[in-house]
Amino acid sequence: MITTMVGSYPKIGPNSKAPNLRAAIGRFDRGLISQDELRKVEEQVTTEIIQDQAQAGIDLVTDGQVRWDDGQTYFAGRIDGFSINGLIRYFDTNTYYRQPVAHGPLRWREPIALDDFRLAVANSPRPVKQVITGPYTLARLSRSDHHSDLTQLVTELAEVLNQEARELEANGATVIQFDEPAILKHPEDYHLFCDAMARLTRDLRATLCLYTYFGGIASLGAGFFDLPFHVFGLDFVMGPANWGSLNQFPADRSLALGIVDARNTRLETVEELVESVRRVVPFVSLDRIYLNPSCGLEFLPRDVAYNKLALLVEAARRAQEVL
Repeated sequence: MITTMVGSYPKIGPNSKAPNLRAAIGRFDRGLISQDELRKVEEQVTTEIIQDQAQAGIDLVTDGQVRWDDGQTYFAGRIDGFSINGLIRYFDTNTYYRQPVAHGPLRWREPIALDDFRLAVANSPRPVKQVITGPYTLARLSRSDHHSDLTQLVTELAEVLNQEARELEANGATVIQFDEPAILKHPEDYHLFCDAMARLTRDLRATLCLYTYFGGIASLGAGFFDLPFHVFGLDFVMGPANWGSLNQFPADRSLALGIVDARNTRLETVEELVESVRRVVPFVSLDRIYLNPSCGLEFLPRDVAYNKLALLVEAARRAQEVL
């Protein structure tokens, strides 16, 4: 089994030795520090977050998404044709993001995540997974004043993000995760989603992961596991019906189990996590299982996030001993 993160990690913590990123951003906004000085703080926080993951024993780490304001503006802010608008609620959470607005054709201009990926690789003793917000979710969480319909917006974004992924792959990314939680809220768009996934993954050779969270996949119907990905990440916390989809899981794909609640400070027990793995083994062999939180950990206290990762690692060890 492989233990991994879904993406984000808390940026501040009581025992952090890195500078306080939130305070640094405030100083930057007031003109008290330069862009380069803010960048150095972000790099220090990223390095510490990677060290946290490695110390907890995580096999496949992320950069913790330190430089992401959110999953939308991080990408849209550097795609030609987008501007960034006012605050809007992110799904059913108590967090908000600045909504991207398309005002013209969308074009890939330059690498978006490459510098962050390189920073993570340079500071990680473990393999690094790069995360990209998928084209359907980015389109659904945006607004367009230019495109004729959702199909046109999603299609353009699939082409743009395919180019971004190809650039990452050309620079050493061997595992790329695409986040697509929005499709669970709009199963009526499944055919559009399938077309977008084909465009998104065209000519890529890395290990490709598709992560959905905040719900279950049952409403999408048959064929979900036929999409062109090697790893499917499902949320078994907010999507308990996903347990019923395991009997359809193909023998040549891997399953990422979102079994640690990333939206609750309660710490799971190792026994609970091992029991979840036990439920999966009749359908998916241990060597094709990834263990991870249900979604990003950013909004938990950092000590809780760390403890949840450590429990996940211990559960993986225990499961491999007893199953």
